[in-house]
Amino acid sequence: MVFNLFKKAKLEIYSPVNGEVIPLEQVPDPVFSEKMMGEGVAVMPTEGNVYAPVDGTIIQVAPTKHAIGISAKDGSEILIHVGLETVALKGEGFQVAVEVGEKVSVGSLLMEVDWDIVKSKAKSSVIPIVITNSHEDSKQYTITDEKNAISGKTVILTTSGK
Repeated sequence: MVFNLFKKAKLEIYSPVNGEVIPLEQVPDPVFSEKMMGEGVAVMPTEGNVYAPVDGTIIQVAPTKHAIGISAKDGSEILIHVGLETVALKGEGFQVAVEVGEKVSVGSLLMEVDWDIVKSKAKSSVIPIVITNSHEDSKQYTITDEKNAISGKTVILTTSGK
């Protein structure tokens, strides 16, 4: 049992939505592409709602309903930001299904999204998934080689280390 103390902690982050996996550097917004908010990956959604990518606790729901923060069991703080410049929608097109303090599991419904509204009124429907406290640790982040992700089934990012 002592050997487990030396084992590197690993967190698997699943896709929160069905879609195409893209590197964060390709997100057309410098806040995300230059990793100002942290390490991560993005998914260009093809369909469906947004689901929890990890087991954890909801720590943030944006007043404009376009973003949700989750604290994973390993302490990673994960931001799921639906679309770019979606703050301007003031909640239109988003129906949040969780609240701060709620425990979630991989695959738990976070929000329902009206993609027609997002695609017609936002800059992009891309979903950056960012570890907002990644600058505070020495973990290694590995993005999947998968090009297409299935919500709750495809691991899109793995963290390892302390």
